[in-house]
Amino acid sequence: MTALSAEPGQATSARRELPPSMVERMTLIIDAFDGRFTHLTLEDVVRCTHLPRSTAHRILDQLVRLQWLEHSSSGYSLGKRALGLGGGDGSHGEIREAAAPLLHDLQMRTGMVVHLAVLDGPEVFYLDKVGGRFALAVPSRVGGRAPAHSTALGKAMLAWMEPERVEELVHNKISRFTSRTIGDIGTLHQELHRIRRRRGLAFERGESFPAISCAAAAIRGQDGPVASISLVGDSHTPLENVAPLVVDAARQASLALFPGQDDQRGRPRHPPRVPGQTWSAETMNRWLTMGGHDGWL
Repeated sequence: MTALSAEPGQATSARRELPPSMVERMTLIIDAFDGRFTHLTLEDVVRCTHLPRSTAHRILDQLVRLQWLEHSSSGYSLGKRALGLGGGDGSHGEIREAAAPLLHDLQMRTGMVVHLAVLDGPEVFYLDKVGGRFALAVPSRVGGRAPAHSTALGKAMLAWMEPERVEELVHNKISRFTSRTIGDIGTLHQELHRIRRRRGLAFERGESFPAISCAAAAIRGQDGPVASISLVGDSHTPLENVAPLVVDAARQASLALFPGQDDQRGRPRHPPRVPGQTWSAETMNRWLTMGGHDGWL
């Protein structure tokens, strides 16, 4: 009887020990995320923080709205504010460290400019640039941004996201920069489908700047793309000759960041999830209206 009667008191004591202020509770939730690639469900957050479920859900919604966290079908993850995406290096140092030797190897083997970037909403954010003789002609810089839909880097990452998420990110933000730039969401979906059929290899030929061509592939984890690597040349560069090198570099970076994905034979133990064919009524209607479903559905 004595042991049993102590349990309600212990539960009351635990409730009293919850952080009293909103700032402390928000910090408790953010601290539950170990790093850039951690995805947690609402239940995971409740278990880690011991906050009431309704309280955790309310705070999570606020953190997503303020961009401290992101929410997707795989759960919650750190957002661009928490990652220092607007300026400092933030948690992207892990990606840069894993990719650095691969970027330098690519540059030495090809003599081309090599980029490393992450996705920030409808844009790519450049984490690294390794220059070659062509570097001065490539108008990119570390810390700079470019529209995802017009770059091989961006398309390589968008290709491994759910179509609904792609629309959420880039819809109404698509604009043309050259005559070759993708100018509508239907054409973009078709291009992303072609990229998946090429096992993730994305090309860019004069879509951002007329004289520049790129080949890119995404660095992927179990929950989707986390970054991408590209090789950059002029409009006459035979990208097909160097494309296998960038695909291999992206694969090696993925293994360095997510070593548990491969078994002893070097094959994915749990292959990264490919976007499914589930479409909302709104998305389906837009596709049928635009006639953009040829070769896609």
